[in-house]
Amino acid sequence: MAETLGCLTLQQILMYLVGIGLIVLAIKKQYEPALLLPMGFGAILVNLPASGALNQTIEGIGEVQGIIEWLYRLGIEASEALPILLFIGIGAMTSFEPLLKRPVLFLFGLAAQTGIFVAMGLALLFGFDVKDAVSVGMIGAADGPTSILVSQILNSNYVGAIAVAAYSYMALVPLIQPVTIKAITSKEERKINMQTAEKSLPKGIRIAFPIAVTIIAGFFAPMSVPIVGFLMFGNLIKECGVLDSLTKTAQNELTNLVTILLGITISFSMRAEVFVVKETLFIMVIGLLAFVFDTVGGVLFAKFLNLFLKEKINPMVGAAGISAFPMASRVVQKLATEEEKGNIILMHAVGANVAGQLASAIIGGVILSFF
Repeated sequence: MAETLGCLTLQQILMYLVGIGLIVLAIKKQYEPALLLPMGFGAILVNLPASGALNQTIEGIGEVQGIIEWLYRLGIEASEALPILLFIGIGAMTSFEPLLKRPVLFLFGLAAQTGIFVAMGLALLFGFDVKDAVSVGMIGAADGPTSILVSQILNSNYVGAIAVAAYSYMALVPLIQPVTIKAITSKEERKINMQTAEKSLPKGIRIAFPIAVTIIAGFFAPMSVPIVGFLMFGNLIKECGVLDSLTKTAQNELTNLVTILLGITISFSMRAEVFVVKETLFIMVIGLLAFVFDTVGGVLFAKFLNLFLKEKINPMVGAAGISAFPMASRVVQKLATEEEKGNIILMHAVGANVAGQLASAIIGGVILSFF
């Protein structure tokens, strides 16, 4: 024990505090607990001196595989299987009906990805190389699995920091967005009422949508197929209506299992020697700004459209265009209710929100095609 304690570094102690901080956020604040808790606990596991969770060479035995490093090499580094499989569960939990009823909302999903490109530019200014800057920029997708997938495929040096920033700020959307929205909108704009379409869509359209999106994405952005394809496959399972047991499995058992494994596996990138660097602080700052500019981009785009529309759009709907589902749409509806009781814009916000999920996946694929 004395020998082990002698190997302990200040950086490792700092990572214990980071891990405990993530666990506190997960339990006490209930911020993305399914991921922050395993990530926090994993950060402690991989930073114990001579941790058996990592590969190591033992005299007289040879190389011994550690479970977390083995999972990382197999499920993320070699195949990206864990983040990709998670998209099946996300698709099975997503209804694109609010978007299909109002296709114009897809534009808000695109506008609310502004933070991706702002973050890329900031990362380059901070001195990151191109692939690391692109990976950091994907925090602005407000989509943890996409951020992890892109940064891993591009072989970024900061996968752990990017994952922590992406999921932490997703959890903090209820704190980040209201401040940002109120800063760039007036009370009158936040009180705008919008008509709600109640008519249900035919089942055939809901089935055709994931198939059509996959084909179109496959031709225009082939690298997006693993992300968009698995997202749409999960949605097809849900919408076909004949696979109820598989839908429930994808929504619950599959999603929960992959989430646990992904959270604790990504902690391999949170080893003290690669995480406790000044670049991690830069990434956290850039990630926060990315979420702010996502919100600003969506709101300003809605305000721009209102210059030409007779029936005005509540600009807050644009803020729901980020991929943080369903938190962003809930935040927007709560703000609308605070300004005027009975003002229901939830379905429009949900439509923009699922558009953001789809847009972030497509943009992730397009970026991979370039880099």
